[in-house]
Amino acid sequence: MSTDSVPAPPSWRELLGPEHAGAAIVLAIGVLVGAVNIYLASSLLPTVVADIGGTGFYAWSMTIYLVAMVIATMLVSRLLGRWGNVGAYLLGFGVFLVGSLVCAVSPVMPALLAGRAVQGLGAGLLSGLGFAAIRSALPQRLWTRGNALMSAMYGVGNFVGPAIGGLFAQFGAWRPAFVVMAVIAAVCGLLVPRVLPRGERSDARAPVPVVSLLLVTAATAAVSLAGVLSDAVAMAAGIVVALLLVAGFVAYERRSELRVFPSTTYRPGSPLKWVYLTLALLAFGVAVESFVPLFGQRLGGLAPAVAGFFGAAISLGWSATQLVSSSAVKERTIRRLRIIGPLLLAFGFLVQGLLQRQDAPTWLVLVWVPVLCVAGAGIGLAYPHLAVAVMSSTQDPEEGRRAAAAIATVTSLSIAFGTAVAGVLVNLGGPSMLDSARYTLFGFAAICAIGAVTARAADRAGRTAPADHPRS
Repeated sequence: MSTDSVPAPPSWRELLGPEHAGAAIVLAIGVLVGAVNIYLASSLLPTVVADIGGTGFYAWSMTIYLVAMVIATMLVSRLLGRWGNVGAYLLGFGVFLVGSLVCAVSPVMPALLAGRAVQGLGAGLLSGLGFAAIRSALPQRLWTRGNALMSAMYGVGNFVGPAIGGLFAQFGAWRPAFVVMAVIAAVCGLLVPRVLPRGERSDARAPVPVVSLLLVTAATAAVSLAGVLSDAVAMAAGIVVALLLVAGFVAYERRSELRVFPSTTYRPGSPLKWVYLTLALLAFGVAVESFVPLFGQRLGGLAPAVAGFFGAAISLGWSATQLVSSSAVKERTIRRLRIIGPLLLAFGFLVQGLLQRQDAPTWLVLVWVPVLCVAGAGIGLAYPHLAVAVMSSTQDPEEGRRAAAAIATVTSLSIAFGTAVAGVLVNLGGPSMLDSARYTLFGFAAICAIGAVTARAADRAGRTAPADHPRS
């Protein structure tokens, strides 16, 4: 049959209809609360410090949260295998609820950081489950739509988190902000047994890949710490150490029977490793959002609140585009979207870099928004189809859960790397904010463009894979 002779794509109405709406919404909110909390606390921290002190711990809130989040995503497949969808989700929402309440009642900053660590563990579980549970919670024909909805939640969270945090901070009510997140987790937890299928379970207790966990945790910690340092040389050293730890992780996993990523990833000729790399390079670009508000304030004269919304333009383009791009069903179109996505992301950053000016006029600053949306659209074009390629890489249920859960691991780790690299590039600009902006945007354009190469490699590997290898 011709690849052009394909059935019409399922509609969003089918995904959000009576049969699947409950499961889709719970899965999506699980990813959303984790994404929202990445930036919610950042918006609240100035108010928190003014209330309970702890200025010296200011930069640790994001670092601890991201490290805990990455650790938890690597345990998702094992929790699903042991407890099924319902048990794993109840644990995820429960841990997140406890962490949120600890943050809400914290009398001192160390206590709040402990709460952020627990929150991060819950958020990591929920983020990984959002992708992994799609395999059993939704029929295969809805996987692309489901993945688009899950990954859209990252974009929505990047937009909503600062807005909600800023709103509560405006009234000095930082504690109620965490209470609200706890209430949301509690409500979703009550819905879980009603809307999610039990899922496939295994009676065997899968051993934890301790060495892999330690290597990735150390890499995440190194790159997260690099992101909060002020010296460019120290930051670069932190990134190099993190890259070496990631290389050690890959080398160990290739030889070990106890691993985080599915065994297919390391097979010669398998496209899966290239798919994961492409996902990583797309997620890497999201880190620019952390610095767009700074460029907007210093170069465009924007008020802090307005500049913050400018920073969410990438997420807006990402979320809106993938809701449309997930309609693609022709194999040829999907392959093209996977390659065009990274190129469009890089092109958006390149143009944005060319548009940077000191004391930029208002009309030019306004042009930044659609350009950043175009960059985000590059993520939206490719991300859901890459996620489905990962989920379809194996027919084995256990390996499938592991493969899908690794999407969240790759995404979280890549955003952490991107934030640290952006910090180095900003510091390289020295006292000139214009140079900092250009170094950052041009540097990210060059790095993200590599995603087109890895996507093309995944395409070639998928076409030439032996019959016993899954195709992507």
